[in-house]
Amino acid sequence: MTTQDKPSAAPLEPMVRKLEYRQQLDASDRSALLALPHKVKLLEAHDYVVRQGDRAEFSCVLLSGFAVRQKIVGNGYRQIVAIQMKGEIVDLQNSLLGIADHAVQMLTAGKIAMIPREEIVRLAFERPAVGRAMWIDTLVDGSMFREWVTNIGRRDARTRIAHLLCEFSLRLKLAGLGEPTNYELPMTQEQLADSTGLTPVHVNRTLKMLEADGLIQRTSARAITIGDWRKLADVGDFQSGYLHLRPGDAGAVHSQEVGEFA
Repeated sequence: MTTQDKPSAAPLEPMVRKLEYRQQLDASDRSALLALPHKVKLLEAHDYVVRQGDRAEFSCVLLSGFAVRQKIVGNGYRQIVAIQMKGEIVDLQNSLLGIADHAVQMLTAGKIAMIPREEIVRLAFERPAVGRAMWIDTLVDGSMFREWVTNIGRRDARTRIAHLLCEFSLRLKLAGLGEPTNYELPMTQEQLADSTGLTPVHVNRTLKMLEADGLIQRTSARAITIGDWRKLADVGDFQSGYLHLRPGDAGAVHSQEVGEFA
């Protein structure tokens, strides 16, 4: 179902907050972003936001729920290359590239705002601060992709899973969506496998090992409680530099003290 949003609802506010994290915006920049023409669409889990090979007409902002970016290879297998959450423009690069070189699929039910790609380009060029914020956003995406490639290519299974759990917990906190030491991971073990280059059986075994070592607790299949964030980060070889956080946020992470996240 697709509906035209009322401007007074300010549905694009999560996107503005996300861009402001990267670049200071003035009141007129904010107003211009909030006034972008868009349609809000409700999607179910596993629905596609964009398919690999599509000619993009929109850039989509995730307003609620979680999504993944993924590549499908010739034998039909997929590799998940990123997790997306509220406020993120999940296919900003398609504003200029035009053809989607990967797919974006919903992990959970949620809402997206579909902004015509020409409007994104227009605003980015008309307003330098907005353009810079979007540019930085895509550069940080690239940094995160490099970390994911490294995670899959050079870390063992235990380290890969621990690293992903640390990244997700931190990004949830920064997005205002949860606490870093107690959260619901919106991924099945199969999806975790597709994110880490492992089999579901290996993921299951690795999660049990992390639990047996006292690094995490699971009260249900997806509920994650981190008992000692510092130890889990050490096991996951997790350092936050690739997320390019603000100095204050980076300091809290580098200390790896659970109490400093509160």
